[in-house]
Amino acid sequence: MPTDRRTFLKTSAVVAGTSAFGTAAMSQAAQAPFDPVSFRARLLECLGGEWPDPCDPEPRLIREEQKDGYRLQWVDYAVERGDRVPAILLIPDGVNAAHPAPGIAIWHQHAGQWHLGKSEPAGLAGDPMHHTGVALVRLGYVVLCPDALCFEERQDPSGKLKGGNYERFEFLRSVVDGRCMAWKNILDMRRAVDFLAARDEVDEQRLGCYGHSMGSTHTWLVGPWEPRLKCLVGNCCLPTYAAIHRTELLHCFPNFIPGIHQHGDTPDIAALIAPRALHLNLGETDGGSPIEEARAGCEHIAQAY
Repeated sequence: MPTDRRTFLKTSAVVAGTSAFGTAAMSQAAQAPFDPVSFRARLLECLGGEWPDPCDPEPRLIREEQKDGYRLQWVDYAVERGDRVPAILLIPDGVNAAHPAPGIAIWHQHAGQWHLGKSEPAGLAGDPMHHTGVALVRLGYVVLCPDALCFEERQDPSGKLKGGNYERFEFLRSVVDGRCMAWKNILDMRRAVDFLAARDEVDEQRLGCYGHSMGSTHTWLVGPWEPRLKCLVGNCCLPTYAAIHRTELLHCFPNFIPGIHQHGDTPDIAALIAPRALHLNLGETDGGSPIEEARAGCEHIAQAY
């Protein structure tokens, strides 16, 4: 993303706050008392309804490479019939079935770089600032870095549609099918947690996730639907619909859930993660998350705690 998307000035964490969004920062629907049970039901409807029962992941090890202090495994696993997700698993030296470690899933950024997905957080490409998987594996975590739909190895298999055109196609295809891209992203992330939890090297009682930019959106999207994630961290990207409309902001497709704004806003989604640990780090100059609404959104989320 542009430089200001990586500027972490005066971070805003979900740790305190008593006010709602504020008159300029929330929709009329969101100003009503927040009913998490009702909103959760409406959110599921707007996303596209219940997810299917998990399929057999049929995990495969493609290849393996030893690094200094950890090893990389290129793997893939099934998320739906006919759809396998390529991923890179990072395992610290000394971690095994007899000595398991906590597991972290990393959701990669967007940045308009469709050729990059899992390889950036795995430390193999892209900006070293975002080699977060390497930083975490060196701290002793088992780290899973999967490709999101439309990125790296999950671009158009026919080769006809390139980059953003394929992403737009997949979003529109999901909409006419009565779902949205966020529904598919959440499904894929839940299957990623399945994969991580099933690994012998992982303590399935200690799972978390981290995401930057679009990966942050993915963090607060999956959080309400994946209770196995005990700790969730998002860096940048809490765009409210109020801010998107005020600033005429064009954002990536997972942020847009058809019909949800009549029931609430994006901080209402993140609030459903409570009482599990959630940290959102937002920059004052982050153009993708106008700070006025983002700060008010964090205060709203904090009320759930």
